[in-house]
Amino acid sequence: MSEQKMIYRSRVSDTHSFARTGTLSLNGIEIPTPVFMPVGTRGAVKSLDSDDIDELGYELILGNTYHLYLRPGTEVLEKFGGLKNFVSYKKALLTDSGGFQVFSLNSLVKFKQEGVEFRSHIDGSPHFFTPQKVIDIQRAIGSDIMMVLDDCPPGDGTVSRIKDALDRTHRWAEEAVNYWEKDKRNQFLFGIFQGGTNLDLRLESLDKIRSLPFSGIAIGGLSVGEPRPDFIRTMEGISSYTDRTRPLYLMGVGTVPDILEGVRNGVDMFDCVLPTRNARNGQVFTSQGKVNLRNEKWKLREEPMDPECECKVCKRYSIGYIRHLHHVKELSAFSLSTYHNLHFMKKFMKELRHSIEVGNFSEFFVKWKNLYERPEISR
Repeated sequence: MSEQKMIYRSRVSDTHSFARTGTLSLNGIEIPTPVFMPVGTRGAVKSLDSDDIDELGYELILGNTYHLYLRPGTEVLEKFGGLKNFVSYKKALLTDSGGFQVFSLNSLVKFKQEGVEFRSHIDGSPHFFTPQKVIDIQRAIGSDIMMVLDDCPPGDGTVSRIKDALDRTHRWAEEAVNYWEKDKRNQFLFGIFQGGTNLDLRLESLDKIRSLPFSGIAIGGLSVGEPRPDFIRTMEGISSYTDRTRPLYLMGVGTVPDILEGVRNGVDMFDCVLPTRNARNGQVFTSQGKVNLRNEKWKLREEPMDPECECKVCKRYSIGYIRHLHHVKELSAFSLSTYHNLHFMKKFMKELRHSIEVGNFSEFFVKWKNLYERPEISR
C-alpha cells in the first residue's frame, strides 16, 4: 500500500455554524476551501478554452467519467497521457464516476452483483461499469480526485429503492477502496454516501462510508428533485456527523443559496453546471442578484452587467450589447456571459472564505441569501 500526503488541512471554523476554511493539497497544487469547481463534462467548460480557465484562476475543475469514457475514449486519453495533457490544462482535476449519468441518461439499466449494465445514450451500444473499471477509466483520465461508482436513487425514490441503493453503494465502495489501495498512483479516492432525504438511511450510509479509508467523503443524491425544505433538513441533519478531518464534497450543487446552506453545514467542495448553463441561456450573476439578459429593459442600458465586477467583460462591454448578442444568438454571447459568471463565482467564494476567517459568515449568509432568493434584480 503506497502512502499519500494529507489531502486536507482545516484552518478556521465559524463559531456559530459548521462553516470552515481549509486547504486541499492535490499533488503540489494548493486549493483554498470552500471551493467551487466549474464543470467540464467532456473535457471542456462549454464556450471557454483552457486559457480562459487559467485567466480566471481556477485550479480545480470537474470532468465526467461516463462521457469521457464514451468520447474520446480511454485509447485517446492514454495516448495523450491523460485528460490534462489532452486539453492543455495543468492544474487539478476531479472526475465524477459516471454513475449518476448511467442512471439518468439510460432507461435500460440492469443491476448486477458486480456492477451495472447500460447502453450508450449516443449509439445504443452496450457497456458494463464495475467499481474497478470506473477506477481504471479515471486512471486513464489522470484525475487527481476520483469518485467511486455508486447507485444514486431518484429524488422521489421509495424507501425500498433507497435501501437497495445503499446496499450497492456500500458494497461497491468496499471493492473500490480495496482496488485503489493496491495502486494509488498519486490519485485520491472519495467515497459517496446516499440515503435520499431519509435521515436515518443517510446517517447509516455516512457511518459506513466514514469507516472506509477514503481521501474524502461526498454527499450524493441531493438536489435531484427533492423539495428544497427537505434538502435543507437533510443537510442540517447530517452536519454534526460528518468527518471533520476529511474534505466534504456536495455533488452537483452550486447555486448561491445552496452553496450558502452547504457551507453552513460543513461542506468544502461544490460543482454545478448552472453558472455556465444559465450564462448560455442569458442569465448572469451579479453583486446585486440575478439578471436576465433577454429582458427588454436592458436594451438601451450602457452600464456593465455588474457595475461592481472587475472581469474583462464588464470592463469593456455594456449590458445592452451583451443583451443584443443573446437576442441575435451570436456565439460570443455564450463565451462572454460564461466568463463573467465564472468570474463572479470565483470572487463570491473568495469573499465567502474571508467572511468565515474574519467571523462574519452569518451576515454574509443573510446578505447573499436574500439577494439570490429574488427572481431578478431591478435597477
